[in-house]
Amino acid sequence: MTPPPNDDLWRNRFIIVNLMRIGGAALALLGCAIWYTDLLVPHGNAVLGVPLALAGLVASFWGPVWLSRHWKRQDGR
Repeated sequence: MTPPPNDDLWRNRFIIVNLMRIGGAALALLGCAIWYTDLLVPHGNAVLGVPLALAGLVASFWGPVWLSRHWKRQDGR
């Protein structure tokens, strides 16, 4: 039997999951800003903005799910 994990482990995992969500949302917003505004080039840049926005959405929605599955496998559940 393995000893039960301490509170620090769960707190750190909670923080990491939320940072993944926040980082993904920030990346999606940055991609939209590049896509629609004059941030890099006049009239926006869809070639760079769309992939960044999609990568941010993927990281925001499926990143925490992937982390949860990874930690469950690591803990032996």
